[in-house]
Parts: sequence; C-alpha cells; structure tokens
Amino acid sequence: MVKAADRARNPARSSVWLENRDRRAARSGGGPAGLDRDRIVAASIRMLDEEGLARLSMRKLATELNVTAMSLYWYVDTKDDIIEYAIDTCYGEIDLAEVDAAGDWRDRIKVLALAYRRMLVRHPWMSPCAGQYLNIGPHAIAVGSKIQEAIRDTGLPLERQPSAMSAVFQFVYGYGTIQSQFERRAAEAGMSQDDFYGESVKAFRDDPQFVEALEPMAEILDERASHGSVTAIWNRDFDYALEILIAGIEVMVERSRTVRPGE
Repeated sequence: MVKAADRARNPARSSVWLENRDRRAARSGGGPAGLDRDRIVAASIRMLDEEGLARLSMRKLATELNVTAMSLYWYVDTKDDIIEYAIDTCYGEIDLAEVDAAGDWRDRIKVLALAYRRMLVRHPWMSPCAGQYLNIGPHAIAVGSKIQEAIRDTGLPLERQPSAMSAVFQFVYGYGTIQSQFERRAAEAGMSQDDFYGESVKAFRDDPQFVEALEPMAEILDERASHGSVTAIWNRDFDYALEILIAGIEVMVERSRTVRPGE
C-alpha cells in the first residue's frame, strides 16, 4: 500500500485508492483469524464518531478489536489508509437509488444535499478530512457522479456547471460542518442543543458590553427563538437556503439562453 514515506515525498499521489486494485484485494484476506478490513473500518468509524480524528490510533483500534496492533498491518500500512477507507464507507451511506427515484434535477439536488448534510452531521470528523484526503474511493466517486449528473441536467452551459456545483455543495458542506460542531459542543457541555443555544444566546444578550452591538440583530434573534427548537431552526434554514440556490440556478439557466456568447 502507500507507505508513510511515500506520502511525505509525493502528497498529491498519497492515496490508498491510487494503489493497484489487485494488490489492495490481496491484502483484504488471509490475516489473523476473525479479522478483516471491513471489521477494522467499522470499528474505526465508531471510534471516530465517538472520539474524533485526533484520538484515533492503531494501538487504540487494535484494543477495540481485541487484537495486536501488528495484526492491523496485514490489511493497512498507515492510519491514513484506515481513514480513507472510513471516508469512503460513509459516502456509501448515501442512497443513490433514492436519488435516481427523485425525478428532475431539482429534486435530485435536494435529495443529494440533504443526504450529504446528514452524513456530515452523523460523522463530525468527515468535514476536516475533505481537504486532507483525495476522496476518490468508489462510493465517493459514485456520489460525485450523481451530483454532476444533476447539475448537468439543469441546462447550464458546461463552463458554468462547476460553479453551480460549488454553490450548492460547498454550502451543504459548510452547513453540515457548523451543525455537526454545534452538536459536538453541546454534547461536550452535557447539554441538549436547545439548552446550549438558549444559554449561549442569553449569556451574550444579557452582557452589557454587547447590548449596543446586538441592537440591530435583536429582531432576528427574537424570530429565531420563536421556533421552539434548534432542530427546527436547522431544518427550516437549510431547506429555504437550498430553495434559494435552486431558484438562482433557474435564473442563471434562463440568462444563459438569452445572453449571446461574449456579452
């Protein structure tokens, strides 16, 4: 597999997915009894969900699986290999059959966006991995293909499609990241999201040093507080923001039909 030294020498090619497929398959069996790569990856996802990227180690993973650390190296060469497999497994949670059944490009974008957001919230460690790893496993590529198909079917010119894709799915990435980290902060504080949000807002709204700065925001803060739960706020804002983005794509499609090249 891709060795740690190889990663340091050539980071742009440092992915387990760039290794020869036959060699990857050959390493997936024949190791210690009762252990295989799927078990290793499933255990790693559980640990990542519970403890985050910083606390994942080969030693702790081996302890979780009740094997020696050296046993893991029959299937992977580095912790990065495990993380890449874990990332792709999480992309596999997105139901592509549901995407296909959704209908036109608008509905497919909505299904993909919601599924991607839920995946990011379910696995808070996924967000920081986006820029650290190439995300070129089979599940990630399959999801990316569905995204590209939906954007292609908008009718936007080819050169505008990457921008539309970024507008929608970088928004989803940012939204899912913020939501997942907020949930993590609340859990670490031993509070529900609603209590954590309420206490946080009250703390700075009651602080005299913030009174003047918050005056222009008072109306919208009151409006948000009227929705009863943080979950309701997350869902309402996400749904409407996505509708705005889709409406924007529709406008740009129409504009591309009426504006001549070069204008």
